Amino acid sequence: MTELVREVSENDQLRADIYQLLAALIRRQPSQELLDFLAQLDVEADEDNDMTRAWLAVKLAAAQFNAEQLEDEYFAVFLGVGRGEVLPYGSWFMTGSLMDKPLALLRNDLKQLGFEREDDVKEPEDHVAALCEVMATLILEMPSYRQLAFYQRHLGSWIARFCDTLAAAPSAAFYATVAQLAKAFFVLEAAEFEQLSLDIPVNCPGNSDMEEAKEEEIKVN
Repeated sequence: MTELVREVSENDQLRADIYQLLAALIRRQPSQELLDFLAQLDVEADEDNDMTRAWLAVKLAAAQFNAEQLEDEYFAVFLGVGRGEVLPYGSWFMTGSLMDKPLALLRNDLKQLGFEREDDVKEPEDHVAALCEVMATLILEMPSYRQLAFYQRHLGSWIARFCDTLAAAPSAAFYATVAQLAKAFFVLEAAEFEQLSLDIPVNCPGNSDMEEAKEEEIKVN
């Protein structure tokens, strides 16, 4: 069945943009162009809240580091010799191991949603950057119940722990501010989806999809 493209509000566009930014920062070390962009952000500093403080921290850090420095930091935090200080995979945070059942369930859901893995992508689909990219697409292109279901099943239960782990990584300096931004953002997302779950009617067409996905999860288990 073909989905109708939903009208995108200013708030949803901003949410999608933040997901894309987080994806870009976690996928690979930021380019100098991205750092320059972040260093010049227009942040309303008079608003005293976690999100504003996080944006200010990222802005300050982006002005203090260059791309070459962050290449080393990114390697230590996410890659390392053998493994990095942080494993940015949903399966790891949900089960303590990689390539586990949550990844199989995710692949099934992505297939149902029409996402296809690109041939040149080597990382598993449960990489935090990939999940953020999917969320951005769902917000911009699909009904709200799709993003709600995906977030609840593949991000909501563990993403805060990922942010805390990244913030505490020994080599994280710039990436500690990225963790701060992500943590503040996902607190807002949790509230967003809590309200959305209350607004979605019981007979929403997405509910049957969720039940089918649960049946697939039982088969995987």
